[in-house]
Amino acid sequence: MERNAFFDNAKVLLIFLVVFGHMIQPFTDGSREINTLYMWIYTFHMPAFILLAGFFAKGSGNKKYIMNLAKKLLLPYLIFQIIYTGYYFFIGKEGWQTGMFYPHWSLWFLFSLFSWHILLTWFKKIPAALSISAAIVLGLLVGYFGEIGHAFSLSRTFVFFPFFLIGYWLTEKQIMWVKRKSVKIASLAVMGVIGAAIYFAPDFNTGWLLASKSYSALGMEEFGGIARFLVYGTAAVMTASILAWVPMAHSKLTVLGTRTLYVYLLHGFFIQFFRQADLFEVNNLFDLVGLGAISAVIVLLLSSKPVLGMWQPMIEGKASIIKNIINGKDSKKSTQTG
Repeated sequence: MERNAFFDNAKVLLIFLVVFGHMIQPFTDGSREINTLYMWIYTFHMPAFILLAGFFAKGSGNKKYIMNLAKKLLLPYLIFQIIYTGYYFFIGKEGWQTGMFYPHWSLWFLFSLFSWHILLTWFKKIPAALSISAAIVLGLLVGYFGEIGHAFSLSRTFVFFPFFLIGYWLTEKQIMWVKRKSVKIASLAVMGVIGAAIYFAPDFNTGWLLASKSYSALGMEEFGGIARFLVYGTAAVMTASILAWVPMAHSKLTVLGTRTLYVYLLHGFFIQFFRQADLFEVNNLFDLVGLGAISAVIVLLLSSKPVLGMWQPMIEGKASIIKNIINGKDSKKSTQTG
């Protein structure tokens, strides 16, 4: 079957926003506008990414499947946890001594993605509505336990799991419902209202969007469940609103949607270096646009064939790209010789 360009286009947009969000994060304290943009992006970019990951998670839960998952997700996690530890030490970043099961920065996603697939083996046996409801309740409850936090990426695993599960249960036809004209019109109001609400919100804690802290750490020990439920609702309507505007047609950028894991794992080398070196300032709109352009260049660079070939052995556990290049050169040589 031909890949639906919509999904790859969505992944390209979301991975750009991941990189751009990380680029502008250091400047959020000094600008209300940048902080609003940052938090606006964070209301949906990971929930949407996770929903799409769940949509493509159609495997079984047998032993062979789980072992393949471990090879695909846990092995790269261990490799990059070690690489980033060394890199952080090299650039002088604090916290480089973190333990093996305290994921460095964005590596939590690999650990959680593996866990979501494991949870799916049980939750997919339950009717859709009941399983999603149970996942939401679980996501609400974990916030009351301070012990469930950054270690093993447990907090994010449980908090974001409902989006993965919703993605699993959704059909392509149901997802395409967001492309209706009425939804696209309504989405403009949704995105505008939520942007305004963030701008005027009094010191809204970004920890609610990052999903890695308990309610007590976020200063709302008693009513944290209600707050998280509202965050769930915001993430859901924002995800639908953004997906409504994702192009359906193939373009030169569409293929990059198949390479987003490389961008996700590797962009930290740029972001963390920029932060340690304190390279950029944002004093006006042009500076912000410049950071957007740099983010786009990072996405394009890390999606390029040379980068894919270099890192494929560590990310996918194979070297097919390099082999194809070598075989292609060999065949070309033999043709010329002949």
